[in-house]
Amino acid sequence: QVQLVESGGGLVQAGGSLRLSCAASGSIFSINAMRWYCQAPGKQRELVAAIGSGGSTNYADSVKGRFTISRDNAKNTVYLQMNSLKPEDTAVYYCNADLSPTWGPIKRYWGQGTQVTVSS
Repeated sequence: QVQLVESGGGLVQAGGSLRLSCAASGSIFSINAMRWYCQAPGKQRELVAAIGSGGSTNYADSVKGRFTISRDNAKNTVYLQMNSLKPEDTAVYYCNADLSPTWGPIKRYWGQGTQVTVSS
């Protein structure tokens, strides 16, 4: 029973910071890429950052220099450190992972999302 669960969202003032976490649990054989997406009301879900199994990273231009994605493979967890937050960062943030459960094929799993609200 594999699940991804995000945490760490909340309300923060512009210029502040949050750290989002997404932990995969269950019977897991391996995890390849892990990613963070955001979705603002009325907008498409967009890729924010991605990290490969070996630690390579990619970021949306809008967050470069402000956000950092990282992972702890021992904990099956991906993080998004969000600094210098702006009101336009307000969105629901979702993690996903390309994951192979034990005795199962690799597929993409999604978390339930966590709300980030930035006020100014």
